[in-house]
Amino acid sequence: MTSPRPPHRRTARRLPAALAGVTAGVLAAGLAAAPAHAGSDPAAPLGTLARTAGHARFEPGPCPRTADPIPALKDAHCGTLTVPEKRHGHGEGRGRRITLAVAIIPAATKRHPGDPIVWLAGGPGDDAVSEIPMALDGGLNRDRDLIFMSQRGTYSAAPELTCVNVDRFNARALGLVSDAPSTGRLHVRETRECRDRVVARGADPSAYDDTESAADLADLRKALGIRQWNVFGISYGTDLALQYMRLHPEGIRSVGIDGVLPPSLAGGAVTWKAAREGFDGIFEACADQPACNTRYPHLKTTFERLVVALEARPVTTTVPVPGRPAPVKVVIDGGTLVNWLTSASHLAEGVPRSIDELAHGNPRRIAEQLAGGKYSPAALGRTSHGLVYGVFCREWTPYESQEDIVRGGRRAFPSFPRSLLANAPQLAWLHDDCSAWDVPPADPSVRDRTYSDIPTLVLSGGFDAQTAPSNGAYVGRTLSRSTVVTVPYVAHVVFAASKCAQTMTVSFFDRPTAPDTGCLAGLRPPVFEIGT
Repeated sequence: MTSPRPPHRRTARRLPAALAGVTAGVLAAGLAAAPAHAGSDPAAPLGTLARTAGHARFEPGPCPRTADPIPALKDAHCGTLTVPEKRHGHGEGRGRRITLAVAIIPAATKRHPGDPIVWLAGGPGDDAVSEIPMALDGGLNRDRDLIFMSQRGTYSAAPELTCVNVDRFNARALGLVSDAPSTGRLHVRETRECRDRVVARGADPSAYDDTESAADLADLRKALGIRQWNVFGISYGTDLALQYMRLHPEGIRSVGIDGVLPPSLAGGAVTWKAAREGFDGIFEACADQPACNTRYPHLKTTFERLVVALEARPVTTTVPVPGRPAPVKVVIDGGTLVNWLTSASHLAEGVPRSIDELAHGNPRRIAEQLAGGKYSPAALGRTSHGLVYGVFCREWTPYESQEDIVRGGRRAFPSFPRSLLANAPQLAWLHDDCSAWDVPPADPSVRDRTYSDIPTLVLSGGFDAQTAPSNGAYVGRTLSRSTVVTVPYVAHVVFAASKCAQTMTVSFFDRPTAPDTGCLAGLRPPVFEIGT
């Protein structure tokens, strides 16, 4: 579930990821390939030799073009992995072929050249290559090569299945009542247009899911000639990592997952649970801080009262957005306020003040954050909605009813009206969208829990309102050699924001059964802003 972006930059409909990718475009032509048998040279740097493994082939080549500069790519070894679009139903993998971009960042030192780390991006729909800066900022390449492969359908893959019409509508929809049936109809219309675009590119919408992506990872390891590697997944990438562990455990030395989304629970109900846990983490931290509690008493009650009141009578305002000639309209209803706080958990210091200002009739701070996120260039044209809906509509909605979502919302927020509960945070109109997407359900085994003795580091954030902190303990119960850690006072994807989490993660890959968690004892809550 994607990885975190501050709300003034982006408030995503899907499970957000830390970084978005680049504009759409297929990869540049690959360099001339070495013979397939050349991959047997153990002295060659990783990713510099061509190799075939079953129906998959890795070819060295230029690094993918990115929307934002990534200086580390100048020293990377890059190429493409070519795989079947669908491994079953087309002559056992002999049908249409697709290509996935691969970028390998060399280790800062060469202490562990034999077991690199492969990074699984958030989303679904984000591209791993765009998350290279986050991995390097956290020191993950200290002594291991890092491998980034664009998941099928993402912007540096071919075909790329982005749909900028959906992104543009999500921005315009800030001026609509979020839970109104008319808004739902417009949203589904954009989803249907997106599906038409995906099909027009020759893609099979049913081939973009976790099962195929897990097989892509297994093929990549073999095609690169790697005996064993380590896996690190963030947000939605944890869902994929758990599926990969279950389906293709061979060759995996250890796994780190951060911001945990269990495949067996994925859907709207667990998203309501996440919102409850993450919101309460912030409310309790404010209550424990004398200055915050004095200035903003009963913050939880104030927020929930606002949600109910705004769902009945929304507030409308206009705010400027950098780069746009005129202010944009923002309607804040109950659902919009819940979605705002889900993302604003990344900027927890300002949350109490923003809620208080709204309660006193000033929606400007919240509206500016919402508009700044939706209208940001980073929110347009970088998400693979073909992969988003492939995962949601094949793996989630067939195994969770609309009533399941409502019941999950009511358990978490009993005071909220049904009109709001039907649309889980950042998953509005999910079942209607999936009816329009029209793909068959994945095999029921996709909802199985992962049982494994692979050493696993399970990380959650105490302020995580996107993937419930309690999800960590849930998955840990079936991972017999797991270390389960909740990092307090941090929102979704702790590796992106916590030096302590980065230290633990790097130490874990050195000692997978005994990571260094000593830094947890020194963590302190944020100092909340106090308005005048």
